[in-house]
Parts: sequence; structure tokens; C-alpha cells
Amino acid sequence: MRSARITLRGPNASMIRESLLPEASKEIPRARVRLEGDDDALEIIIEADDTGALRAAMNAYLRWAAISESIGEEVG
Repeated sequence: MRSARITLRGPNASMIRESLLPEASKEIPRARVRLEGDDDALEIIIEADDTGALRAAMNAYLRWAAISESIGEEVG
């Protein structure tokens, strides 16, 4: 079992967490994802069966978080 914990801090953390929640509730092949944190921090906890699945899940969640923050900056 492989795992990673990614922490994002900043004023947009709760907005990013809310935007990622629908994805976290979906099943990902060979990986499980939990989102935790508070208003100023988001923790993305990923557990995967193998390194390839961990890398794929990390890339997806980091990309989605960056897109969410970018959209938040444009709207806000």
C-alpha cells in the first residue's frame, strides 16, 4: 500500500475542498481519497494499491485543485 498526504494552505482552501468533494466521493481504480482540513488548510490523503495508481490520483487532484483556485481567482 502506498500513501501520500498533500497539504494546501491559504484563503482558498475551503473553496478548493468544496470543489473537490464530488470527485472524492467517486471510486478511483486502485486508490482511495479523503479530504480533510479547515478554512485555511486542505489535506488530500491518498492511499493506493501501487505507485502508478498513487501518481495518477495525485496528478488528478493537484490539477483539479489548481483549476479550482484559478477559477476562484477569476470569479472572486
